Amino acid sequence: MGPTPTTLPPPTRAGTDRRFATRLLLAVLAFAAAAVPFGVLLLLVEAHWGPLRRLDQRAATALHSAVLAHPALLDLLRVASNVLWGPWTMRLLVAAVVCWLAARRAWRLALWAALTVTASGLIGLLVKEIVARTRPALPEPVAHAAGFSFPSGHAMTAMTCCAVLLLVLLPVIHRRWRPVAWIAAVVPVLGVGLTRVALGVHWVSDVLGGWLLGLALVAATAWAFEAWRMEAGRGVAPVTEGLEPELSTPGPPEPPPA
Repeated sequence: MGPTPTTLPPPTRAGTDRRFATRLLLAVLAFAAAAVPFGVLLLLVEAHWGPLRRLDQRAATALHSAVLAHPALLDLLRVASNVLWGPWTMRLLVAAVVCWLAARRAWRLALWAALTVTASGLIGLLVKEIVARTRPALPEPVAHAAGFSFPSGHAMTAMTCCAVLLLVLLPVIHRRWRPVAWIAAVVPVLGVGLTRVALGVHWVSDVLGGWLLGLALVAATAWAFEAWRMEAGRGVAPVTEGLEPELSTPGPPEPPPA
């Protein structure tokens, strides 16, 4: 008789979770390689590409002139940029959703949301320091901001947080109201970009860079989350259903990650 074949044990949940955590970390570190549009924009910024510089200057001059001519608009822009759609407002909204997910015992989705938003802030600061682009210097400035200019931290935070909120909450939003949810996610992203340029603290290319970098980060970490779902045998849902369709119906509590 020949040797008895060896049967490999099935993968354990703890092992699956460890691989998910590793994949999530690697996705955050490697996402820049997939962020081709951001990389192209960064090259154009560093090369001082003429058409992009002219676009930045014209947009900044036009919006700055409009703000100077309407003081009431200036006050509205300041509130919208720093309070209504400010980074800390966005992060607090995500923190509230993370707490809700923890209460629903959706531990992995809560971990994904928290790590994605945290990574967004850290990566944005790192790229700013590496690029070291100066902020616009306009006549009669109406606002000031510390640090470097590219990419816009406000724009990146808005993109990251709104995308995270949308991907988490879509399953619990009735299909009839999902277009409204998409609009509610898009408006702050576009609005904060407009306000940052109008206030004269960012160029248009800074805002575009923030949007592209935030979107690339969410895409990378969402890919890692979907890879874990596939490995755990839970399937991958279309974007229109969010990252975890099971949130729409109560189910057995999910054990915390090991």
